[in-house]
Formats: sequence, C-alpha cells, structure tokens
Amino acid sequence: MIQLRAFDACLVTQSQLMGTTREAVHSPCSCYAKGTVNAMTKDKIQAFRDTGYFNNSAREKGLQYIDHCKLKRPF
Repeated sequence: MIQLRAFDACLVTQSQLMGTTREAVHSPCSCYAKGTVNAMTKDKIQAFRDTGYFNNSAREKGLQYIDHCKLKRPF
C-alpha cells in the first residue's frame, strides 16, 4: 500500500515537473517507489502511515532514488 501511494504521488508530481504524461514516467516512478519503500525501516514506514509524509531520513533515501531512477527533484 505504501509503495502504491509513493508510486501514485510520483506519477502526478513527475508528469507535472517534466511536462509529460503519466505514462511517460511510469517506469521511472516504479523504480523510485520500489527502491524507496524497500530501503525504509519499519519505523520509517509507520511514520509515513501516520503522517502521509516521509520523515527526514526516509526523504533522503527518496531523493537518492529520484536521482538513481532519473527523475527530476521536486525543488
């Protein structure tokens, strides 16, 4: 469920940032969601469930996977 939420958020954000379709960022967003969630500890996953946001350490992992999966950083 967490991976799906991260994937959906990535599709929306990256398609807007890159000015393209959601289909065009499907594979990179899948890479991002899988990598980021797999790198998270149970505590980080629970914090995400509680707040709907990545905490600082999980956010750093997310940024690493944004770069690894060739996506655009949102800032």
